[in-house]
Amino acid sequence: MIRRARVKVQGVVQGVGFRPFVYGLAVRLGLAGHVLNDVGGVFIEVEGEDTGIEAFLNALRDCPPPMARVQSIHSAYMNPTGESAFRILESATRGSVRVVVSPDLAVCGDCVAELENTRNRRHRHAFINCTNCGPRYTIIESVPYDRARTTMAEFDMCPQCRAEYADPRNRRFHAEATCCPDCGPRLDITDPHGRAIACDDPMREAVRRLAAGQILAVKGIGGFHLACDATNEQAVRELRRRKRRDLKPFAVMAASKMQAMRVGVFNEDEKWLLKSAERPIVLVRRHTRAPERIAEEVAPRNARIGIMLPYTPIHHMLFEDSLHLLVMTSGNATDEPIAHENDDAYLRLGELADAFLIHNRRIHVRTDDSVMQVVAGAPRFLRRSRGYAPFPVQLDADTSASEILAVGAELNGAACLTRAGQAYISHHLGDLDHLAAWEAFHQAVETLCRTLDVVPAAVACDLHPAYATTRHARGLGLPVVAVQHHHAHIASVLAESGRDGPVIGVSFDGFGWGDDGNAWGGEFLVCDLAEYRRVGCIAPVPQPGGDAAAKRPARTGYVMLREAFGAEEAAGLADRLLPALAAEERRVIDDMIEHGVNCPSSTSAGRLFDAAAALCGLCDANTYHAQAPMELEGAAWSAKAESGYYPVQPREDGALLQLPGVDIIRGLVADRLAGVPAPLCAARFHNALARAAVAVCAKLRSNTGLSTVALSGGVFANAWLLGLMTAMLQENGFEVLANAVVPPGDGGISLGQAAVAARRLSCV
Repeated sequence: MIRRARVKVQGVVQGVGFRPFVYGLAVRLGLAGHVLNDVGGVFIEVEGEDTGIEAFLNALRDCPPPMARVQSIHSAYMNPTGESAFRILESATRGSVRVVVSPDLAVCGDCVAELENTRNRRHRHAFINCTNCGPRYTIIESVPYDRARTTMAEFDMCPQCRAEYADPRNRRFHAEATCCPDCGPRLDITDPHGRAIACDDPMREAVRRLAAGQILAVKGIGGFHLACDATNEQAVRELRRRKRRDLKPFAVMAASKMQAMRVGVFNEDEKWLLKSAERPIVLVRRHTRAPERIAEEVAPRNARIGIMLPYTPIHHMLFEDSLHLLVMTSGNATDEPIAHENDDAYLRLGELADAFLIHNRRIHVRTDDSVMQVVAGAPRFLRRSRGYAPFPVQLDADTSASEILAVGAELNGAACLTRAGQAYISHHLGDLDHLAAWEAFHQAVETLCRTLDVVPAAVACDLHPAYATTRHARGLGLPVVAVQHHHAHIASVLAESGRDGPVIGVSFDGFGWGDDGNAWGGEFLVCDLAEYRRVGCIAPVPQPGGDAAAKRPARTGYVMLREAFGAEEAAGLADRLLPALAAEERRVIDDMIEHGVNCPSSTSAGRLFDAAAALCGLCDANTYHAQAPMELEGAAWSAKAESGYYPVQPREDGALLQLPGVDIIRGLVADRLAGVPAPLCAARFHNALARAAVAVCAKLRSNTGLSTVALSGGVFANAWLLGLMTAMLQENGFEVLANAVVPPGDGGISLGQAAVAARRLSCV
């Protein structure tokens, strides 16, 4: 029987080869009709035998193109028209936008083979791509995704490229960034002032300079990197000096998976992640006796290293000669967004790089590299950006009547916008107390609103009144949903897990504004998406200097000594365990605490880690965010077989269960005075905190009957703690939820804000 079906496919279905896939499928099944992109996704009509149409629909659902992410397929039958051929039509641009913009994808194997083939017309073409790979999100200016609406519109295709672009059987059919050396963007190499450097081949000149120990600014898909030879001690040391980045680890790009495995220790999940089309930086343990020498300054005082593989043609060509390991760090000042425009890069990076490898394809949306690790058998984000943004999370509420803009917190900024019950999270923006990052925040919000065709009707923000994001939200003239920081962390886990709750939420981080106006940071909540109840915390301690304490772990270490042993004994212990903290500075701290001057109390888990790192002799001052906790974790990994711990007895304080961090500090100090090595102390610290937190959860289960625990907050970027607590909770019969779609830190908090606001507004 001849029938005709109208089909609508939504999801990531534009820019991923979906139309040529549909064309080929329809032709193979003997179906007529047409396919086109529109503002809602991909629109198809097929006509033919009903068995063929059934097979067609099944294939759409079960076997879409590898880079597509189908969210929904809707079909309805209509009267046949007698059409005899299948066609691909021009995109429709009218109506409400419902398309999902594809993230940028690493250059595929087919394109790499052409890149290396001396007989191919795209041999060594720095912008080679096809429907299965290349730039997407970073070049799109509006939807639907067609060349005219991208930054590639500035480059007219030559006849050969246009023929490939128009051929449904070709791998480059409607690959919007299609180009070749005759019609595409151009590479150039310049000095730091933008003056062209005379040479026959900019790429080979760049490789020569890197091999000679120079530092280059390299423009890629989402912005600039600063690159140097990772095996050259002097080059890496000079990059640190110029970037004023004393100790924070650099990421390394390896020429191949085999080369990466000569530097880091990978399990199978980490190998898969390294080779994935998204190409994140993968954080893995360093080889203790690495077969490949790498400069010590790449990741000093760190047991782990971030490694990625080439993901653009430019990257592949940087390894053509003798180079096989490159430092590839973001082209920015610390905590600022990555530079992505040529003029801005010369201004911001001119004093950092010896030369610039640039091109003339505009980057519309800057995106930094994503950073991931594998914990408890699942890939987890430390930074979510290139390759993943802005793919959405399905919320458990229909937001169509009141779309929500969630503005996040202050550090590691990321915005979120809802559309029809889905939450679209922006790329990583940096710390929003920097002007460049604040400008990037506004651009990200504008880009989301435009590409999703959404005008928000409400805004969600943090409780903290001094956050720039909170002030911005309250100045928009929209209904405001203020969400407590740690509730938002736990809500982000619920949202990405498709849960409503209630759960026991364990939110460990550095700082969040409590609804009592105090500094929270180590919280136990009973919550669902709409509401929460604070039921426990790490016992509060003074934090002299407020936020400034986060920069000086030695100060926090001294405060913990006072809390654990009293002021008089603490002075003698500090002489032995905190030699970098001068007696005069200790007296200032004593006065601040005793007179209550700029000395709020805090339940921060992050500051407990700071204190432990200082008392272990690992880190007296944080030169980058979370340095002390990272170094404490790194020390623990070197004693991974240690099962000892410091006894901790949770106690009740009114309606709250308190986890006394001073118990852990007492045990750690006893070990340090007995000469126990720092790695063993670090491992015992982690074991103690995990055991104590699980004990609090067990007590809460007996009080509430809840047996699901959600873990979130920046401290759970700590792979040791997250893995240990997950295992211990599961051994005690708990179901454990943790972030895997967004980071556990503040980079994921806008998703939690959006989820809470969606639930509260839907209940109004």
